[in-house]
Amino acid sequence: MGKSFNNGLALKSIAILGSTGSIGTQALEVIRQNPDRFQAFLLTANSNALLLIKQALEFNPEYVVITDQSKLDEVKSALRSTKIKVLCGQDQLCSILEQPEISLVLTAMVGFAGLMPTLAAIRAGKDIALANKETLVVAGELVTSLARACGVKILPVDSEHSAIFQCLIGEEQNPIEKIYLTASGGPFRGKDRDFLANITRKEALKHPNWVMGEKITIDSASLMNKGLEVIEAKWLFDLDVSQIDVIVHPQSIVHSLVQFKDGSMKAQMGLPDMKLPIQYAMAYPERIENSFPRFNFADFPNLSFEQADKKTFRNLALAFDALNCGGNMPCVINAANEVVVAEFLKENISFLKMSDIIEQCMSEIAFISDPTIDDYLETDKITRILAQQLVTNSKS
Repeated sequence: MGKSFNNGLALKSIAILGSTGSIGTQALEVIRQNPDRFQAFLLTANSNALLLIKQALEFNPEYVVITDQSKLDEVKSALRSTKIKVLCGQDQLCSILEQPEISLVLTAMVGFAGLMPTLAAIRAGKDIALANKETLVVAGELVTSLARACGVKILPVDSEHSAIFQCLIGEEQNPIEKIYLTASGGPFRGKDRDFLANITRKEALKHPNWVMGEKITIDSASLMNKGLEVIEAKWLFDLDVSQIDVIVHPQSIVHSLVQFKDGSMKAQMGLPDMKLPIQYAMAYPERIENSFPRFNFADFPNLSFEQADKKTFRNLALAFDALNCGGNMPCVINAANEVVVAEFLKENISFLKMSDIIEQCMSEIAFISDPTIDDYLETDKITRILAQQLVTNSKS
C-alpha cells in the first residue's frame, strides 16, 4: 500500500480532485512541505491544462485527468516524456478512484461536479477529505448513508466544519446542544439592500479575510456559502436544523463553536489559513508540525460577534428554508445558485437578482420528498435550465 517514511507509517497517497483550484493548490503546498508523509497519486482539473501540466511535472503523480476533452491532447503532449497516465472524463476518473494505492481522496472540485466522483470514491472504500460542500448539500442523506455502509470516514476540510470536527474529538458520548458556524460577513457586512443593489463584480470579489476561488468568494459575499455550510453541517454531524446557528465574526479567528448539553462551549481558533484544515484532514488522526504563521493575541485585542442579517442577505434564509423543506430542495438551491453566480460573474445579472432567481426556482421546481440519485441528477438539470431562462428573461 505504498512506501513508508522514517517513523514506519505508510506514505499517504492522495487523490486530489480539483488540483488547480484554491483548495487543490494549497493541498499540494502541504504535500510539498511534507514529502515524507504524502504523495500525489492523482491530480485532476476541469480545463486549466497549463497549471495541471505544471503540477504533474513537479509532483509526478501516477495519473492526471482533464475533464475538458478539448485540452486532452495538450496535456498528453506536454507529459509524453513522463510515465504519467493521462486520461479524460468523469467515467475514467471514477474508475481510477478504485486503485488500491489511494489512501485518501480530497474532493476539491467546485459545485455539483463533485458528487459522482465522491460517491465513486466512497464505494471504493476510500476515506474522503471533503472540500466540495455541494456533495452534501445536494445529496447529504444518500452520501452519508453510503459512507456508513462502506465504513468510510468523511473528514471535513471547510474551516468551519473542521473546527466543529476538532471540537468533538473526545466528546463522542456528549450530545450536542447546538453548533455555531462563524461567518466573516464578507465584504458587505452591515450594508443594506439599497447599497447591495449596485454592487459590482470587482467589489464582490474583495473578501476581507480569505483568499478563495471566484465562485466561493461570491457565495461568501451573498452569505450563500454560509447557507450551504449549514446544510453540510446537518449531514456531517447528524443534527436537526434547530441545532445549527450562524454568527458573524468579522475577524475570522474563531472558526466555529460547539455548545454541549451542560452549556459548556468549545471553539477552535487560528489565523484564517485554509492550509491548516487541509493538513489536518490529510494527516488525521495525527497533528503534524508546520511552519504556518501563528496566532498572536496581541494582534487581535478585540474579537466581536453579531447576528447574521438574513433579511438583507436573503440567500442565508433561503438555505435554511431548503434544509427545512428537505428532499430535493437543497439540490434546487445549489443548482440555481451555481447558475446565477456564473451569470453575476459575467455581469449579466445584479447581485440582488441572484436571490430572486434562486427563490423562483425553489417555488417552481417539483418537490421530491425522497429523491434517488437519478432524481438528484434530473433536479440539477432542470433547475439549471430554468435558472438560465430566468436570467435571460431578466435581461429582456
